[in-house]
Amino acid sequence: MSMAVVGMIAGMALAFAGYFGGFGAFLLVAALGAVGFIVGRFLDGDLEPGDFFRSRDRDRDGRPR
Repeated sequence: MSMAVVGMIAGMALAFAGYFGGFGAFLLVAALGAVGFIVGRFLDGDLEPGDFFRSRDRDRDGRPR
């Protein structure tokens, strides 16, 4: 499935949540979608837990640039 189709489905889900549930439901769906995206990236191996806690001025092996 292409990223355009995934984006369209996500947009439609947010639109339905906003239309039928109001702004609070829109925010809830958007937040849970972001959490699902991050969990999916972890499961794919694209992210590691240390990526959120490591400073930006260091390489992946921990050495300063």
